[in-house]
Amino acid sequence: MAEHTIGVDISKSHLDVFDAERREAKRFENSISGFRAFEKWLGKLEIARVVYEPTGPYHRNFEERFCDKLPLIKVNPLQARRFVEACGTRAKTDALDARGLARMGIALDLQPDTPVAKTTRILKDLQVARTALIKERTRLNNRAHVLTHAVLKRQTKARLALVEKQIAELDKEIDTFIDTDKAIARRRQIVTSIPGLGSVASAAILTYLPEIGTLDRRQVGSLAGVVPYNRDSGQWKGKSFISGGRKPLRDALYMPALVAMRYNPDLKAKYEDLRAAGKPAKVAIVAIMRKLIETANALVKADRVWVPKNT
Repeated sequence: MAEHTIGVDISKSHLDVFDAERREAKRFENSISGFRAFEKWLGKLEIARVVYEPTGPYHRNFEERFCDKLPLIKVNPLQARRFVEACGTRAKTDALDARGLARMGIALDLQPDTPVAKTTRILKDLQVARTALIKERTRLNNRAHVLTHAVLKRQTKARLALVEKQIAELDKEIDTFIDTDKAIARRRQIVTSIPGLGSVASAAILTYLPEIGTLDRRQVGSLAGVVPYNRDSGQWKGKSFISGGRKPLRDALYMPALVAMRYNPDLKAKYEDLRAAGKPAKVAIVAIMRKLIETANALVKADRVWVPKNT
């Protein structure tokens, strides 16, 4: 029996799907009833992969409904678009996008993603909300410095107090969710043993890198977006640069790197060596960020806490 590759373009109201083997397209509502109709349409087909793009809040229900039922593959929208254009398709419609996603899955032999645990999905929602509050706190603090009217000062102060309270409430909820999962709690214990990585940073790392402990050095660095890539062509040699990866994870590593290069003896020595070799401060900091995430990944894989090299 042939294995089927399904492309799914998800919008606010509809799912446009395409079965590459049957060469059949169909549209369903992006709703519970639409999901049931989609399952009925699939029937007892042998499904190799279901390829879709993240679309903000619109793909969430689809992902949660089918993560344990179908071999889902979530692809980068930019890469999907470039693939379609490389195939010679310039027009863009929902139906064409679904067809392109199916073709991409077959051509690149994409493999299904590991299902995301419910705890991880909840932690991500909490982390996203926390990040928004941190940005709001920064905005209010910046505004407070230039206000002169008494009413505006009082209102801004009250908003800041509310935001601080909400951040503390989210931190408590994140800690509670981590503590209720023994595996995640153990990983957090290991990660926080590394000087520079506190409870907030470790929670962000475990949320945005649930694969930690299962990756090699290159993979974990690439996912964090801290691996430099060459820019060479013929005799021209450009500067290496970092790109891609998971931005929230990279953001979570920046402040810990600043702390680690002062108080983590291993990373402090590494930073000083890089600076002594003439590396710019930003390059040295990125190197520390990469070393932090690589160390955390290696320790979680070995299931042991950090100890200084001289002990």
